[in-house]
Amino acid sequence: MTHLTPDKKILIVGLGLIGGCYADALSAAGFEVGAIDRRQSAIDHALGRGIIRHGATGVLPEYAGSFDIVVFALYPHVFESWVMDYGRLLRPGTLVTDVTGVKGSLVPRIQDLLGGEVEFVPAHPMAGRELSGVENSDRRIFDGANFIITPTGRNSAAGVAAVRELAEVLGFRKISVLSPEEHDEMIGFLSQLTHCIAVALMACRESAHFIDYTGDSFRDLTRIARINEDMWTELFLENKPALLKQMDLFMAKFSELRDELAASDAEAIKEMMRLSTRRRASFDKD
Repeated sequence: MTHLTPDKKILIVGLGLIGGCYADALSAAGFEVGAIDRRQSAIDHALGRGIIRHGATGVLPEYAGSFDIVVFALYPHVFESWVMDYGRLLRPGTLVTDVTGVKGSLVPRIQDLLGGEVEFVPAHPMAGRELSGVENSDRRIFDGANFIITPTGRNSAAGVAAVRELAEVLGFRKISVLSPEEHDEMIGFLSQLTHCIAVALMACRESAHFIDYTGDSFRDLTRIARINEDMWTELFLENKPALLKQMDLFMAKFSELRDELAASDAEAIKEMMRLSTRRRASFDKD
């Protein structure tokens, strides 16, 4: 299996924000980085900034098969379609990984499509911005962030170790290993539910005139409400059972707080706030 030595050539498939950040970080670390993206403007921008050494807008057999490591930074359905159409072009021994935000249903399908000659080690960088596209990429978004590897029984220890090395080169602080199912349950709560809350809060009433009155609390809570509707809708639907479970959990607790307020139960309200404060404090520790 591929070890992450400086002579390895790395291909980024999909020069969006995260794909662009990977390219930026890996090029800065001295790797030869190429890219495939359907937008010529994305390739030109990445070349102009020096975050890739070469790139293509089409999938050329000799190009796709010339890399040691391939990182897929695509929507789930596009990722699966790409592998179905072109996965055979990857040379034996290639290490494949991804940045996709859902794993349980997707990972087995991708591993089946790729077969046994290349190894797909799924992963999820827990970093991002409200803006999209390689034009807004900045490798510093990975500094101090979390990274999750989600191997299956079909992965080797060497493959998982190589993806861990990749995360370290990219600058991630905490690297964890979860099963695909554990990942989806966790991400349903920590990421997808929070986006649902932000979207619902912004959508529940017209608020354009509130800009003159709002403080930091509203801005902080709704920062992620500026959302890529295509990507997040797909992620929600791919992880529907886990996300519905987390939404039900939140609605039950929100209803409990509402009932305590309706009953003027100050002590119950305070106790929930004390619990919230204790749990939030753990996130402030380095």
